[in-house]
Amino acid sequence: MDTSSTRTKHAFTVEGSVALVTGANRGLGRLFAEQLTERGAARVYAAARRPEEIDLPGVVPLGLDITDARSVRSALARAGDVTLLVNNAGISNWTHLVTSDLAALRQEMDTNFWGTLAMVRAFAPVLGANGGGAILNVLSAQSWFAFPGTNGYHAAKAAQWALTNGVRMELADQGTLVTGLHLGAVDTDFSAAYDGPKGDPAVSVRAGLDGLARGAVEVLADEWSAHVKRALADDPTRLAREIGSGVV
Repeated sequence: MDTSSTRTKHAFTVEGSVALVTGANRGLGRLFAEQLTERGAARVYAAARRPEEIDLPGVVPLGLDITDARSVRSALARAGDVTLLVNNAGISNWTHLVTSDLAALRQEMDTNFWGTLAMVRAFAPVLGANGGGAILNVLSAQSWFAFPGTNGYHAAKAAQWALTNGVRMELADQGTLVTGLHLGAVDTDFSAAYDGPKGDPAVSVRAGLDGLARGAVEVLADEWSAHVKRALADDPTRLAREIGSGVV
């Protein structure tokens, strides 16, 4: 399900594109690389900290740690023909803001916010030189709500949402489409510790790529994400009670 409604003046064509997907060794990232290949991308760089784990046929494995500046520069040197950047790599350490170890909280922000920003800053000139292209940032419905035990992730994803909106404005003049993909929990290793309902990750990936094809700047991949987004205009305690966050 894609409930996005906001469009830009241009769409992005996956067929014939050159894509780089971060965190592509498993889960959503692997599905992005797979679906991009199926849709006719000319080349797909499947990036991960352990590229030896990438076993998809037809992709170019690429070693990349988005939190390491030298690694980002190395990826840029190898992938200077990119026209689509999919910022999928992320982390959740299941943290509390008040009591969890600060190093675990910083790792969430370093990966989800600073790592994404590092990739955008490195590849934005490449995208501009290659005609504008597109950036797809994999966000979360939890960009918009807190939940006990995942509030470090919530804060980092909220920051990444703000980053996405800011980058979209700053790259508009070079013709780069910047799309945010929001989704609830899906059935991947990333959500293995979550025992609630989980969607089909392939459906969320398809929604993101379909959104690029329409020029959508925001894609809500499922009804839960759409529900949370609508709730932002309501009394915040209502959503908090609904998700059982302990607000009284």
